Amino acid sequence: MYAQLRETADELAGVLWREHTVYRERGGGVVIRGEHVRRWISLGPTGGKDRALLRAGRLLDGGTTAPARTEVVVDLTAGTAELAAVCRRLLAEVAAAAEPAPVPAGAPRRQKPARAARAARAGRPRRERHTSLGSFVVLLCVAGVLGAWLYSLFGGGYGY
Repeated sequence: MYAQLRETADELAGVLWREHTVYRERGGGVVIRGEHVRRWISLGPTGGKDRALLRAGRLLDGGTTAPARTEVVVDLTAGTAELAAVCRRLLAEVAAAAEPAPVPAGAPRRQKPARAARAARAGRPRRERHTSLGSFVVLLCVAGVLGAWLYSLFGGGYGY
């Protein structure tokens, strides 16, 4: 089955993209990567004779693959042109899913992240602030130094 998938993938890759990489995946399928279009197509075995699971997805930054967005079972006995048409349709669906949807004119705008974070915090009970032990020690030290300085200035014990 792998040989048939590999042969079909090589033909499809040549029809779909000029620049491509074809390699075997762990599950026994074949992957076609189009780095320049940031998309991938996978042909995997389905358990049936002359049938394959065709999946399509996009490539993320760094070259990793995102999970498949669309998949369909295809007949491998169909011609390369028919399989390429199915692949193009799947790739178009992947591209459409990757683009952000346009916002209708009358739709409310999204909240800014800071406002959304404040709104999320508003539901939580507010924690009272307590001065820690370390802060008290620092305050006592500052008060002691200030007291020693004032004592040396005004009450230095010069007993005249």
